[in-house]
Amino acid sequence: MKIRAVCRGEAKSLPGKTTKTGIFKHAVQGAVMVDAQGIVSDAVCNRKHHGGPDQAIYVMGSVDLDFWSRSLGSTVEPGFFGENLVLDGVDSAKLHVGDRFTANEVVLEVTAARIPCATLSARIGDPDFAPRFRRAGQPGFYCRVLKGGMLAAGEEVVFEPYQGTKLPIPTILQRFRPMRLNEAERATYLETPLASRFRAMLEA
Repeated sequence: MKIRAVCRGEAKSLPGKTTKTGIFKHAVQGAVMVDAQGIVSDAVCNRKHHGGPDQAIYVMGSVDLDFWSRSLGSTVEPGFFGENLVLDGVDSAKLHVGDRFTANEVVLEVTAARIPCATLSARIGDPDFAPRFRRAGQPGFYCRVLKGGMLAAGEEVVFEPYQGTKLPIPTILQRFRPMRLNEAERATYLETPLASRFRAMLEA
C-alpha cells in the first residue's frame, strides 16, 4: 500500500458565492508537514463542521475514486472531493473507526465517515449530489493524527486494523441519526474512538 497523492488547497469561493471554502484541493509535489490539525498550510474555512484534531485529515482510497470515476463518467483526480490523501488499494467501505495507517513517521487513526454537505453538492454542480454520495457508501474517511511528521506521495503505508468494537464507515454514513439510534447502537458508537463531533451528538 502506498500514498498515491498528497493534496492541499487555498480558500476559494464557489461559483456565485462569496463565502470561502477549502474544498478545492490539488496534488502537490514533495513532502508536506502533518501536525495535529492536519496538513500544514492547507485551507480549512468552516471550522464548525470541518477540521480540528478529530477531522484533521480527509482520506479517499483509490477504490473510492475509481468508483466515483465510473459513477460520474469521467476520471476523478486526487483532491476532487477535498481530500488530503489518496491511498492506493484502500476501500473506505471496508474500514472501521479505529483502524490505523502509518506512513514514514506519521500515524493516522480513522475517526468517522465523510458526511456530504451542500458545499460538496455545489462543488460537483449538482444540488442532489449529497444524498447520492451518502447512498453510494464510498465516502472516504476522516483521521486524527496520533503522530505528526512529513508525508509525500509514493511512500509506503502500513495498515493496522482496530481490535476493539467494530463500527464500519458505511454504517456511520447511512445510519448516523442520533435521535434514531437504539441504545445498543448508541453504545456501539461510544465504545469506539469516534470523532468528537459525532460523540458529542450521541452524548447530548
